[in-house]
Amino acid sequence: MEVHDTIEGHCLCGAVSIVIEGPSAEVEICQCSMCRRWGGAFYSAQTGKQMTVRGEEHAKVYRSSEWAERAFCRTCGSNLWFRFLPTGNRSFSAGLFDGSRRFAVEKEIFTDEAADWCCLAGDHPRQTGAEVIAEAKAAGFTFD
Repeated sequence: MEVHDTIEGHCLCGAVSIVIEGPSAEVEICQCSMCRRWGGAFYSAQTGKQMTVRGEEHAKVYRSSEWAERAFCRTCGSNLWFRFLPTGNRSFSAGLFDGSRRFAVEKEIFTDEAADWCCLAGDHPRQTGAEVIAEAKAAGFTFD
Protein backbone atom coordinates (compact mmCIF):
# COMPACT_ATOMS: atom_id res chain seq x y z
CA MET A 1 0.00 0.00 0.00
CA GLU A 2 1.30 3.41 -0.99
CA VAL A 3 1.56 6.10 1.69
CA HIS A 4 0.39 9.58 0.70
CA ASP A 5 0.86 12.90 2.48
CA THR A 6 -1.84 14.40 0.28
CA ILE A 7 -4.39 13.05 -2.17
CA GLU A 8 -6.36 15.09 -4.65
CA GLY A 9 -9.65 14.19 -6.24
CA HIS A 10 -12.48 15.64 -8.26
CA CYS A 11 -15.91 14.95 -9.66
CA LEU A 12 -16.40 13.74 -13.23
CA CYS A 13 -16.57 17.25 -14.72
CA GLY A 14 -13.93 18.78 -12.44
CA ALA A 15 -16.19 21.53 -11.08
CA VAL A 16 -15.61 20.30 -7.52
CA SER A 17 -12.16 19.24 -6.34
CA ILE A 18 -10.98 18.04 -2.96
CA VAL A 19 -7.53 17.92 -1.40
CA ILE A 20 -7.03 15.73 1.67
CA GLU A 21 -3.88 16.22 3.72
CA GLY A 22 -2.94 13.27 5.90
CA PRO A 23 -5.44 10.89 4.32
CA SER A 24 -6.38 7.72 6.12
CA ALA A 25 -4.76 4.76 4.33
CA GLU A 26 -8.02 2.84 4.79
CA VAL A 27 -11.57 3.42 3.63
CA GLU A 28 -14.74 2.65 5.57
CA ILE A 29 -17.47 0.90 3.63
CA CYS A 30 -21.13 1.59 4.38
CA GLN A 31 -23.59 -1.01 3.13
CA CYS A 32 -26.80 0.73 4.33
CA SER A 33 -29.81 0.98 2.05
CA MET A 34 -29.50 4.79 1.78
CA CYS A 35 -25.88 4.56 0.59
CA ARG A 36 -26.88 1.83 -1.86
CA ARG A 37 -29.64 4.05 -3.30
CA TRP A 38 -27.32 7.06 -3.35
CA GLY A 39 -24.48 5.43 -5.26
CA GLY A 40 -25.82 2.18 -6.66
CA ALA A 41 -23.71 0.00 -4.36
CA PHE A 42 -21.91 0.69 -1.08
CA TYR A 43 -20.38 4.00 -0.02
CA SER A 44 -16.59 4.03 0.32
CA ALA A 45 -15.63 6.79 2.78
CA GLN A 46 -12.26 8.54 2.53
CA THR A 47 -11.20 10.71 5.45
CA GLY A 48 -8.08 12.53 6.54
CA LYS A 49 -6.66 15.17 8.84
CA GLN A 50 -7.39 18.28 6.75
CA MET A 51 -9.77 18.63 3.82
CA THR A 52 -10.07 21.49 1.35
CA VAL A 53 -12.97 21.68 -1.10
CA ARG A 54 -12.73 23.91 -4.14
CA GLY A 55 -15.83 24.67 -6.18
CA GLU A 56 -18.16 23.94 -3.28
CA GLU A 57 -20.69 26.32 -4.88
CA HIS A 58 -21.17 23.61 -7.53
CA ALA A 59 -22.26 21.10 -4.87
CA LYS A 60 -25.88 20.40 -4.01
CA VAL A 61 -26.49 19.22 -0.45
CA TYR A 62 -29.35 16.87 0.37
CA ARG A 63 -30.48 16.21 3.95
CA SER A 64 -30.96 12.44 3.79
CA SER A 65 -31.94 11.89 7.44
CA GLU A 66 -32.21 13.66 10.78
CA TRP A 67 -28.52 13.06 11.35
CA ALA A 68 -26.88 13.15 7.91
CA GLU A 69 -26.52 15.03 4.66
CA ARG A 70 -25.03 14.00 1.35
CA ALA A 71 -23.70 16.12 -1.47
CA PHE A 72 -23.32 15.73 -5.21
CA CYS A 73 -22.05 17.89 -8.08
CA ARG A 74 -24.83 19.98 -9.64
CA THR A 75 -23.23 19.65 -13.08
CA CYS A 76 -22.21 16.00 -13.47
CA GLY A 77 -24.02 14.33 -10.55
CA SER A 78 -20.93 12.76 -8.97
CA ASN A 79 -21.41 11.84 -5.31
CA LEU A 80 -19.08 13.99 -3.24
CA TRP A 81 -19.45 13.66 0.52
CA PHE A 82 -21.39 12.42 3.50
CA ARG A 83 -21.63 14.66 6.58
CA PHE A 84 -22.56 13.26 9.99
CA LEU A 85 -24.47 16.22 11.44
CA PRO A 86 -23.94 15.55 15.18
CA THR A 87 -20.18 16.05 14.74
CA GLY A 88 -20.00 17.94 11.44
CA ASN A 89 -17.46 15.40 10.20
CA ARG A 90 -17.35 14.80 6.46
CA SER A 91 -16.10 11.82 4.55
CA PHE A 92 -15.60 11.93 0.81
CA SER A 93 -16.34 9.33 -1.81
CA ALA A 94 -13.08 7.39 -2.14
CA GLY A 95 -13.73 6.98 -5.86
CA LEU A 96 -12.98 10.67 -6.36
CA PHE A 97 -9.30 10.06 -5.52
CA ASP A 98 -6.93 8.09 -7.73
CA GLY A 99 -4.57 7.99 -4.73
CA SER A 100 -6.99 5.90 -2.67
CA ARG A 101 -7.52 3.06 -5.14
CA ARG A 102 -5.09 0.73 -3.35
CA PHE A 103 -6.15 1.57 0.21
CA ALA A 104 -7.35 -1.24 2.45
CA VAL A 105 -10.83 -1.56 3.91
CA GLU A 106 -10.89 -0.37 7.53
CA LYS A 107 -14.31 -1.84 8.27
CA GLU A 108 -17.78 -2.38 6.84
CA ILE A 109 -20.86 -0.99 8.55
CA PHE A 110 -24.55 -1.80 8.16
CA THR A 111 -23.58 -5.20 6.78
CA ASP A 112 -27.04 -6.55 7.55
CA GLU A 113 -28.38 -4.25 4.78
CA ALA A 114 -25.80 -5.26 2.14
CA ALA A 115 -27.02 -6.49 -1.23
CA ASP A 116 -26.05 -10.10 -1.92
CA TRP A 117 -24.15 -8.97 -5.02
CA CYS A 118 -22.14 -6.43 -3.03
CA CYS A 119 -20.17 -8.62 -0.61
CA LEU A 120 -16.52 -7.74 -0.06
CA ALA A 121 -13.80 -10.27 0.62
CA GLY A 122 -11.19 -9.67 3.26
CA ASP A 123 -10.54 -9.99 6.93
CA HIS A 124 -11.77 -6.64 8.26
CA PRO A 125 -14.29 -5.74 10.97
CA ARG A 126 -17.97 -5.89 10.03
CA GLN A 127 -20.80 -4.27 12.01
CA THR A 128 -24.56 -4.51 11.66
CA GLY A 129 -26.71 -1.39 11.76
CA ALA A 130 -27.76 -2.12 15.34
CA GLU A 131 -24.10 -2.37 16.38
CA VAL A 132 -23.24 0.93 14.68
CA ILE A 133 -26.19 2.75 16.31
CA ALA A 134 -25.39 1.26 19.73
CA GLU A 135 -21.76 2.36 19.40
CA ALA A 136 -22.83 5.90 18.44
CA LYS A 137 -25.32 6.09 21.34
CA ALA A 138 -22.65 4.89 23.76
CA ALA A 139 -20.47 7.77 22.49
CA GLY A 140 -23.26 10.21 23.34
CA PHE A 141 -24.97 10.73 19.97
CA THR A 142 -28.73 10.84 19.87
CA PHE A 143 -30.94 9.79 16.96
CA ASP A 144 -34.49 11.01 16.68
